[in-house]
Amino acid sequence: MAALPDSAGALIESGALAHLVTLNADGSPQLSCVWIGLDGDELVAGHLPRHQKVRNIERDPRVAVSFEGTRIHPPGLKEYLVVHGRARITEGGAPELLQRLAHVYLGQDVKFPPMPDPPPGYVTHIAVERIGGVGPWAQH
Repeated sequence: MAALPDSAGALIESGALAHLVTLNADGSPQLSCVWIGLDGDELVAGHLPRHQKVRNIERDPRVAVSFEGTRIHPPGLKEYLVVHGRARITEGGAPELLQRLAHVYLGQDVKFPPMPDPPPGYVTHIAVERIGGVGPWAQH
């Protein structure tokens, strides 16, 4: 597992929308926009239903996640972070994680998921193998 520099962690926790790429059974990429946070050294995302991305990770743990930042770096490129890693799925805990992430992505007064008794769902945990992109993390 690769260490995630503080600068990369700051971008992840800034509310930048994440683009999660998993692999379909035929090897083709499947892309989903998701909310992602940090749990120690792992990236985490919550899912209420067992979406295709969850089934893909259960079959093949290889994933990539990208984040677009707001700062411009020489020679004029907007910062972005790409994380390659291995994911695992755990059952339960999705509503609590989604509520925590909703405070980042939607605001402090938001209740999410907006339903009285959400299902336990699934949590994706991503162990970082390598990072890239344009930004201070590219120096590592």
